[in-house]
Amino acid sequence: MTPEELSAAIATCLKDAVDAGELTVPAGALPKEVRVERPKSREHGDWATNIALQLAKPAGVPPRKIAEVLQSRLSEIPGVSKVDIAGPGFLNITVDAAAAGGLARVIVEAGTDFGTNSQMAGTRINLEFVSANPTGPIHLGGTRWAAVGDSLARIFQSQGADVTREYYFNDHGNQIDKFARSLLASAKGEPAPEDGYGGAYIEDIAREVTAGNPDILNSADPQEEFRAQGVELMFGSIRKSLHEFGVDFDVYFHENSLFEDGAVEKLLEQLKGSGNMYLKDGAWWLNSTDYGDDKDRVVIKSDGNAAYIAGDIAYFRNKRDRGFDLCIYMLGADHHGYVARLKAAAAALGDDANRVEVLIGQMVNLVKDGVPLRMSKRAGTVVTMEDLVELVGTDAARYSLARFSSDSNIDIDLDVLTKRSNENPVFYVQYAHARTSAVGRNAAAAGVERTAFDAAALNHATESELLAVLGQYPGVLSQAAAFREPHRVARHLEVIAGAYHRWYDACRVTPMGEEAITDTNRTRLWLNDAVGQILANGLSLLGVSAPERM
Repeated sequence: MTPEELSAAIATCLKDAVDAGELTVPAGALPKEVRVERPKSREHGDWATNIALQLAKPAGVPPRKIAEVLQSRLSEIPGVSKVDIAGPGFLNITVDAAAAGGLARVIVEAGTDFGTNSQMAGTRINLEFVSANPTGPIHLGGTRWAAVGDSLARIFQSQGADVTREYYFNDHGNQIDKFARSLLASAKGEPAPEDGYGGAYIEDIAREVTAGNPDILNSADPQEEFRAQGVELMFGSIRKSLHEFGVDFDVYFHENSLFEDGAVEKLLEQLKGSGNMYLKDGAWWLNSTDYGDDKDRVVIKSDGNAAYIAGDIAYFRNKRDRGFDLCIYMLGADHHGYVARLKAAAAALGDDANRVEVLIGQMVNLVKDGVPLRMSKRAGTVVTMEDLVELVGTDAARYSLARFSSDSNIDIDLDVLTKRSNENPVFYVQYAHARTSAVGRNAAAAGVERTAFDAAALNHATESELLAVLGQYPGVLSQAAAFREPHRVARHLEVIAGAYHRWYDACRVTPMGEEAITDTNRTRLWLNDAVGQILANGLSLLGVSAPERM
């Protein structure tokens, strides 16, 4: 019995009690899903819920009264061996060994589908992430979003959502001009402009552009030539780096296209006519404070040029016109102000502000020998995606970036990530998967096969613990999707790996010496393979490999 099945059973018991007149609870107060959790002490049972306390106020009765009604009904459910009431009305539930053990077979038979569901089916999500300016290699902040964003996309898809991964190329405006001037200066053998870009990559791109067009410095507008060709080369380099990191986008959207096709100008005229923009001091302002922003925003500057938010507004409209129900923007730590302004822009367009979500990622620091790494060999100013992958590999890089809440600053210790020990979290999880594969190979060599299954045989304390954490996996995926937090998956895989290693030390799949093969051995093989399946499923959602040998 999985936590989800128990949750559904409690919800059914609650509805049946209301229908039978045993409880009076307003329909709106009845939960669609009842939360069950592991109690702090296993002596209190396998699962616990505080649903009776939640419903006491709307039901108008003491929580113990609700708990007593549910206790009576839950005790009759097959697979539930005991239901106790604790404190003011907590329900502690114990499932029998057979009901708990049956999960191992369910997982193996479900395979890669275990943990998936259709709760987000019918939802079209545009997930925009990384979107680094095409003026240099992807730095650590963008690398973090690559790992987190791609993992989140996979998790959404596991819950039935239709997800489009989108990269927004900021190829319009002042930063691109600085990039072009930097390339031109390098080609001329001059130092980089004071506000420009430095690093070996600028020299490499300038050299490549010049090699393809030897007379470029004599052209009518060499800076424009370097801008067009340099940006294209930088795009190619960024795409290549992302692909090698295991991240491929469905759409690469060019900001400049919004201006070239007149989308920005057309939309701004529409906003002027709607009364959501007003003229002040020679500039046009969006009355975004009417929609929850902390101040009104300049959309058309007094010199007639569009402010940055103009492109943002047009970009959101473009996404909605493409049929997306939810537009999620994953932005860097310096973009907190965008949360309110993007929602205000959506509302000003007459749309639902809740169709916009903004996730803010914090800084990443690399530490080696106790000292932060600050400089890149190639970029000259920041540590890049290529630097991190070169130091620890793609798997360790992706896992370590995805295992922390994205709204927290993180220090990644390179000395730890290169260790082949339990201290290294990605090694710890991958080694657990490799160990399940080794156990499977040893079982096959000893003649142990999954030809029988006796759920009641999985009654060792370590087996109860392992089955419990395996059963929590679907709920963890659901929560990771709902809260936009892929790190929940990584952390739970570590919990599963720990429980598996303890089980491995206590229980044998293959018999010792001349011992006969029993159904307990065969059933334990089911459990071993169930662990391997979930670890592989979870690692796949994080874009990390599940090796069979290490």
